[in-house]
Amino acid sequence: QVQLVESGGGSVQAGDSLRLSCAVSGGILGAYGMGWFRQVVGKEREFVATLSWSGSSTDYADSVKGRFTISRGDALNTVYLQMTSLKPEDTAVYYCAARPPSGAENYTPRGATAYNYWGRGTQVTVSS
Repeated sequence: QVQLVESGGGSVQAGDSLRLSCAVSGGILGAYGMGWFRQVVGKEREFVATLSWSGSSTDYADSVKGRFTISRGDALNTVYLQMTSLKPEDTAVYYCAARPPSGAENYTPRGATAYNYWGRGTQVTVSS
């Protein structure tokens, strides 16, 4: 059973940076396509960033492009979301998600239904 645990959230000021981590256990290391999503109470879960299972491709929501970076750690069992130039509108619960290595090696789905496994989330609060 694949388990995902997010960490690194917190309360920061606008313009600050944070790095979220997602620890992956219970599966084949480095074999999963990974994604980050976020959700504000009362709104739908929103795509943020994704990394293909091969690690060859990434995709970002327009709202975070150029500010956020998704990457995989050297040990392949951790995925990061480096967030810079944070804005109050980035405030949300951030979720890590994983999907089995199906499809093309550069496949980077944005839809939440493409992901089979989810963490419980970590809160990020950005104040102005």
